[in-house]
Amino acid sequence: MFKNVRWQVRLIFILWIIFLFVMVKPPFTFLVLNTILGYIPIELSLELTNKYVEKSWIFWPILVLWLVFYPNAPYLLTDLFHLTLLQPYAPNGLLRLSTTMWINYAYLLISALGCSLIGFYGQFQIVNRSCAFFSIKSKPFKVFIILILNVIASIGIYVGRFLRFHTVYLLLSPRLVIKQLSEMWTPKMLVFVVILTIVQSFVYWILYLIIKDAKDEEHK
Repeated sequence: MFKNVRWQVRLIFILWIIFLFVMVKPPFTFLVLNTILGYIPIELSLELTNKYVEKSWIFWPILVLWLVFYPNAPYLLTDLFHLTLLQPYAPNGLLRLSTTMWINYAYLLISALGCSLIGFYGQFQIVNRSCAFFSIKSKPFKVFIILILNVIASIGIYVGRFLRFHTVYLLLSPRLVIKQLSEMWTPKMLVFVVILTIVQSFVYWILYLIIKDAKDEEHK
């Protein structure tokens, strides 16, 4: 897919980020930065699935960068909690039919679904191509790698959501980051990681079924 729609993905995200920058009003202005951060691993995955990059030494440093930034994509799923800022219910207990509310709802949902779903698809492609590079054909091994990546992403989401660290902090304040990371391992944190890993794995499984069904249809 990425081969055919690479520039389409880039164009849509660039236009969407510009649109958010111009149109989004407080308290939802955080969406601009979060969408930019969520797009970074998508852009890196687009490069990693480029056949010229795949055959070059630069594939590996880009892969490391992708691993560092990847949690930013599913992170936007947790931005859906900000839907409470919309105060969606009228005094009678029914949803309000407010144009402004539903527009802000659309902003949140498009950024969250766009970054997370295309981020998951990038993960799918990268795992497949990395396994092909090392001639690994075992499906259980691929599932294990995907699970590990989802666990890492869940830890990254926890760090971003509760410790309030962005990925760039690793470069700006590495000592502070390392200290906080060493102290964050609590039972509640581990439960959060398990829950978010299950959520990501479930969404990934749905995406996998769609991809598999599409491929099966092509071969009929």
